[in-house]
Amino acid sequence: MRSGKAMPPVPVLLILLLVCAAHVPLTDAACSEVDSDTEAVAGKGFTMRCISCKRRLEVEATATVDWHFRARGERNFVHIYNYDGENELIKDERFEDRLEWSGSKNTLDLQDASLHINNVTFNDSGIYRCLFNRVLSYEYYEYQTEASKLIHLNVLAKATRGTASIVSEVMMYVSIIGLQLWLLVEMIYCYRKISAAGDEALRASAAEYLAIASESKDNCAGVQVAE
Repeated sequence: MRSGKAMPPVPVLLILLLVCAAHVPLTDAACSEVDSDTEAVAGKGFTMRCISCKRRLEVEATATVDWHFRARGERNFVHIYNYDGENELIKDERFEDRLEWSGSKNTLDLQDASLHINNVTFNDSGIYRCLFNRVLSYEYYEYQTEASKLIHLNVLAKATRGTASIVSEVMMYVSIIGLQLWLLVEMIYCYRKISAAGDEALRASAAEYLAIASESKDNCAGVQVAE
């Protein structure tokens, strides 16, 4: 005669739900292309925000980032900075010891290429170009793509609250709320899918239990007849 205990359904559902939630790509899903502020204050630090989100979250990728600068009154861009996911290189003496990487950390799949300028000067006013060189790795081939953004930086003697800054901040919060709602929908979908699987497993367990009980009853009846 066989015996067994059915595992309580609630812990099973909770465990499966947690496993499902763990596979939701939180880091990539949280990527949001928010525009950078454009007004810096002389003598202060300033972070130029440059974000290029990967469109296919499941595709592995690597990227390098180059920053270029065209000062006011100049015609051409000058290469000032490079970052490959591990090493950074300042390529223009005007920014020596003043540039710091403020983007994606501990990954070669760069999506945030934000760059911080220490001790901003009025000569830092101009146009900055952020360039992503990204390689997407598919099963049988690789695909190279580029993305770039321009930041028109204006250095002021005193801080002001610009319209662009306000709009950028509002859009950032809207994006965060939207991402949280998306995650909630994913969690509900996973729960319903796992709950349906759990109900089916319970029905199977109940059927097995009834079969065991019936077999035990038949065995007992056989013993009584033999006596």
